This record gives sequence, structure tokens and C-alpha cells, in this order.
Amino acid sequence: MRGISMPTHEYARMSAQHIHQIRKVPREQRNPEIGWHIINMAASTRAYTRVVLRLRAQAERMQREKDKSAAEERRGRERESKPPNSYYNTAKQSGRSVSRNSSRAPSPTQSMFSQSHHGHGGMSNHGHGGYGNRSPRDVSPSHSNGSPLLDVKPSTIFNSPLYRQRRAPLLRVFVPSPEGTWLSDASVLECEAELRRAAVMGLLRAGDIVWDVAVGDEGNVGRLIWDGSYLIDLDYTYNNVGDLPKYMPTLAFPPSYFHKVIRTSSSSANPIIHIDISPWGEEIANRLQLLQDRVRTETPQGAYHNVVRWVHRSSFVIRPPPTKSLSTTFYDPRRAQQPFAAPRIPIPGHQGLFVDSGWYGTIVVETEGTNEALADFQLRCGPAAFPAAPRGVNHGNRAVMEREAEQRRVFRILREKSRPGEIWIRTVTAKERIL
Repeated sequence: MRGISMPTHEYARMSAQHIHQIRKVPREQRNPEIGWHIINMAASTRAYTRVVLRLRAQAERMQREKDKSAAEERRGRERESKPPNSYYNTAKQSGRSVSRNSSRAPSPTQSMFSQSHHGHGGMSNHGHGGYGNRSPRDVSPSHSNGSPLLDVKPSTIFNSPLYRQRRAPLLRVFVPSPEGTWLSDASVLECEAELRRAAVMGLLRAGDIVWDVAVGDEGNVGRLIWDGSYLIDLDYTYNNVGDLPKYMPTLAFPPSYFHKVIRTSSSSANPIIHIDISPWGEEIANRLQLLQDRVRTETPQGAYHNVVRWVHRSSFVIRPPPTKSLSTTFYDPRRAQQPFAAPRIPIPGHQGLFVDSGWYGTIVVETEGTNEALADFQLRCGPAAFPAAPRGVNHGNRAVMEREAEQRRVFRILREKSRPGEIWIRTVTAKERIL
């Protein structure tokens, strides 16, 4: 319980005392209680990390059970609406009509089925991360004679202050850093060693955030991200607080996956993301418009003004892959035992990674209304959407071309405009860089 009850600033205070004692106090005069506190704090952060990952596994298990119940319910309705295969084959061979009037009275739970079907939709229960945690309604439909139609067990809604579904887990390690708030390579390696001591290396996933609580709680100080093999630093190219690094494909995570886990700067609440929009370039080119936009801005004196500006705006749609409808086929009892798995969209250039369902829907892209911003926007859409621009002087320089290609994948999510099914993003140009 120490990892939950102890305030996080106590870790940094004890770490500072430990480092001061090592540097300034002779060994025979050191306070042994500080050493014991350091050992206990390291043990408590390991236990905290194990608990958070266990909670994630529990939440995913509960979600799989709900999805399985929804799939079984859907197959049950298909089984009732279609005749058996044997009857269909016999009727086809004898030349009789397949359709026949049912002698059974209509089920009294049809309205309940329709409600539970909408609440248990397989592709609509992704929750959209920070845009709301909607949980399906737990129902247990039954026949009129009282026998259960499906073995749907009511499940509770997962709720924990330590982990939220479809959010990045914030894991903890305790590694005092003699270099200060900026972790050195040795400190990063020691953080990985702490994860190994906690026996959680096999449970980590790409996108997990690891926080060294020994260095403080200001901004994103001490926060690292697991890329699948190593802990890496955040990206400080566009602000001094830190953003998601370019090595992590944003489309593989829900739009609000890192909300409040990777903190944003006070100057902009819109986080940096990395998306390649060239696969949808032609669709974006067909919808590109020059529009007037009214923006509410704040002056240094604290007053608010409505400013009219010109923007280039377009949109594209990320559509979920088509699924084979069960209504086109007859019920097969062998398929009822297979878990429901929806098809996914692979992310170009990232083998084994797929677009998260939270991005399904309309993506609105905008940039400034200048000619320079329009030229940059056209380059982002790729040569298939717009004719190739004249080659510059640096054409052929591989390093410059790679840097320009990376810059064309940088956007910001506009949180105040985004909602489930419609995500707004804005281009980020090189003039916003601070490094």
C-alpha cells in the first residue's frame, strides 16, 4: 500500500537526501534510515507496476468476455432467423420451397434483443479513450418458458483509479539520478533493470509509459516510453515539456491514449502526433477547400477577441474493413465456438501494427491559408494526389530528404474540436520547432 498512499513528491525528496548523503557525508556518518527508505521505495514501485499491469490484464479480460457475449448473442439471432442446413439441403433436393411459416410464437424479448444489440456492438465499443467510457448493457435474455437463450453472464464495469481502459498505463520505477532531472544513459539502463527486477518485461507493450518517480513530478520529468524493446526519451523538438516520439506510430493507439499521461505544455493543449496521410491523399485533394475560420484568442492582458482567418481544410474517412455478414450464410455450430475478431487495417511502413478502431470515422485536416502552407499540405498528400513540385537545391541529400519526410508527418490533435467519430488535426511546420 505504500506505493499508493505515499505522495509522489516524497520519492523525489528522499532521493535528493540519498544523493546528498552519498556525495557529501562520509560513509561512517551516513544515516542508515535513508538507505532503508530507498530500498523500500524501490520495492513499492515494483509492486505498484505489477498491480497496474495486472489491472490492465483484468480490464482486457472483462472486455473480451463482453465482446464474446455480444458475438454469441448475434450468432444466436442468426440461428433463430435461418433454417438449419439439413432442412435447407432436403428442401432443395426435393424441389420444395425453403421458406415456411413458423409455428412458434414470437419471442417476447425481441425489444430487449434490439437494445442489447446496440449496446454490445463489436466495433462501437472502443470507447474513444478520453471521449467517454461507455460500457455495454449487461442483459440476460431468455425464452418465454424461462430457459436461458444464451449463457450471458452479467459482468461489472471495470473501474480503477490506477488504470483506465484504452489509456496508456503509467508504470513506476525508483532510480535516484545523480545528474538531476535529465536521466543519463546509465539511469535509463537502471530503469530497465528495475523493470526486470519487477518481473514485468514480458508484460510490457509498445506505448507503455515508465515514470522514474525519484526525479520529480513536474511536467514529463522522468517519463520514458517503451518502444517494444527499449525505454526511449520523449521528443522535445516542438516544446520543452515533451511529446510522443516519432518512432511511435500514432494510428496504432487510440486518439486519447496518452491524454494526461504525457502532459502537454501550458502554451498548447494540443499534443503532437505523427501520421502519414499520403494513403488518403487523393480523397483529401478532392475535398480541399479554402475557408474563413473564426478563432477566439486571448491577449496578453487577458482579454478575448474573435479573429477571422483563412484556412485550407479537407477531410478523409478511415473506414473499418468490411466483415462477412452472418446473414448471408447459414448457421454453422463449429463457428460458434470461435472468438469474434474484427479485421484490421495495417499501418503502412510498420509491419505488424494496425490502425486502432478509435480512428475510424472522419479525419478533418487543416492548415494555414497561405500559399506556403498549401504547398506543404500538397507534399503531405503525396505525388498521387498533386503533381510533383520542382526539385530544390537540396534534392539528392539523403539526410535533408529524410528530415523533410519526417516533418510532413507531424500534426497536432485539436482537442477542442474533436469528438468520437470526427478527429481534427492541424499541420505543424518547421517554424514551430524549438530544437
